[in-house]
Amino acid sequence: MKRIKLLFLFLAFTALAFTLKKHRPVLYIIGDSTVKNGDGKSSNQLQGWGSFMQDYFDSTKIDIQNHAIGGRSSRTFLTDGRWDKILASLQKGDYVIMQFGHNDGAALDDTARARGTIKGIGDDSTDIYNPIRKQKETVYTYGWYLRKYVNDTKAKGALAIVCSPIPRNDWKDGKVLRSNESYALWAKQVAEQTNAFFIDLNNLIADEFEKVGQTKVNGFFPQEHTHTNKEGALFNANMVVEGLKEMPSCRLNKYLSKK
Repeated sequence: MKRIKLLFLFLAFTALAFTLKKHRPVLYIIGDSTVKNGDGKSSNQLQGWGSFMQDYFDSTKIDIQNHAIGGRSSRTFLTDGRWDKILASLQKGDYVIMQFGHNDGAALDDTARARGTIKGIGDDSTDIYNPIRKQKETVYTYGWYLRKYVNDTKAKGALAIVCSPIPRNDWKDGKVLRSNESYALWAKQVAEQTNAFFIDLNNLIADEFEKVGQTKVNGFFPQEHTHTNKEGALFNANMVVEGLKEMPSCRLNKYLSKK
């Protein structure tokens, strides 16, 4: 009888240890205000697409964490220490989806935000004095920062998905202006360099904007040409999921909700 009790306790302890050890995967979303605007709850009428991604996934199988924050570039999301906090908890089997670019074209060392990056994907760098952080800083290219996020993700055994930045509400002759010679191109090139998955949001969304027409799209942007309201954010979130579906080999798809 005593042996049976001991065996039962051992099996119960083993099952508990396995349960505690088993890790439910996490999808980490990083980016700027077009991914999460403000607190992500539409307190100022504006919303980013990342705030609705949980609606597309089975929450019993994967956790969705939107760490995007307004005003950040690929550089300042890193220098703020936000990426280091994610890396501290990132585990094998997790996912990171990233979208930067809207703020990377800013000045490198202005007294307002000092958030710009060098254009391109090379290993170029320049040393500056950062007036915000009040210290010297080496600034790299947009591609350098994206590569770091991808390579750090892979080093943890997680899967990286690069997105080109969503298009702005800028039109010419009935066509949406795209960044196919700058940030959309560079995001794609980094994904190819690092063998990461890539969602070309810039073109996917621009194509859909042109289908529904400028009048309807204008309704997605209540204040200016960059930030969407809830309807626009949902439109963009749907395109992110459509982009995932176009990559059947991406393991993240198995967590999409059947709804």
